Amino acid sequence: MSKQEKRTEIADLGEFGLIDHIKKQFDNKNSTTLKGIGDDAAVIGTDGDKQILLSTDMLLEGIHFDLTYMPLKHLGYKAVVVNLSDIAAMNAIPQQITVSLALSNRFSLEAVDELYQGINLACKKYNVDLIGGDTTSSRGGLAISITAIGQAKKEDIVYRNTAKEHDILCVTGDLGAAFVGLQILEREKEVFLTAPTAQPELGDHQYAIGRQLKPECRTDVIEELAKAGVIPTAMIDISDGLASEIMHICTQSNLGAIIFEEHLPIVDNVQNAAVTKMNFSPLTCILNGGEDYELLFTISQADYKKIEKHPDINFIGYMKDVSFGRKLQMKSEQIVDITAQGWQHF
Repeated sequence: MSKQEKRTEIADLGEFGLIDHIKKQFDNKNSTTLKGIGDDAAVIGTDGDKQILLSTDMLLEGIHFDLTYMPLKHLGYKAVVVNLSDIAAMNAIPQQITVSLALSNRFSLEAVDELYQGINLACKKYNVDLIGGDTTSSRGGLAISITAIGQAKKEDIVYRNTAKEHDILCVTGDLGAAFVGLQILEREKEVFLTAPTAQPELGDHQYAIGRQLKPECRTDVIEELAKAGVIPTAMIDISDGLASEIMHICTQSNLGAIIFEEHLPIVDNVQNAAVTKMNFSPLTCILNGGEDYELLFTISQADYKKIEKHPDINFIGYMKDVSFGRKLQMKSEQIVDITAQGWQHF
């Protein structure tokens, strides 16, 4: 922040002043939002026979994000998206969020505004309402906790433990880009720390960096599957890496699986960056990178024809009996075990 820019201390507003300041920036969009910010609790109705889903995620500075290269507006947007993705992974559409912050005194009101600009952009894009939350002080760093709330009919909700043998494994979009983007940003951070006047060499890596700083939630695919008359048999979002998520579905459904390297999606310039800039195997980025927030799901073979031409759904393998294990068939036709080496939370 330059010397000319205004800085308003949050202490000047107090807790309730800050809540009022934030409340003015958000409008409710869903009829199910009966009471939002401003009371002891939010009130959410239901649309007839629908059930409510809730999911909570916490992001901690220094663990989940680095403000050296993560703009606050992007952080606000991403914090919302990663939570909405959990609702989408249940085959549901998110409608509300709550946001709780722990702030140290190094953050001004202007910094909080920038964070909430990103939150607001995500709310508008995904048509969700901010209905409450909490703010408290922190002795150091920034913590963000978001709860996402959605609705779906009971018969439409999809779990991780309901895949069946012979079901087809599908994944949306492309994988590995967020991990490559993170490696590029970390590399440039190290350069900056040793040579603060050096200009970052981001080259043609905007796509990978964008996938890391500003991911998207695949609610579009949820809506398109519904239009096609397809209810997945199991589903999970890819936050910790494809291998880890496959293991979750296999373990909870008591099944094995096989996937094929030739069908795993990665963008060409991301693959090239992994090999030439990072010295990483593209396969490692796809299987263990994480933070793609694409959807991994299974469908019955009877539903394949309904979505076989979908431009953003890749058919990467199928479910097997549990005795088969979890396998990857390489392009060389060698078959190896899938091991999950994605994000470790502890």
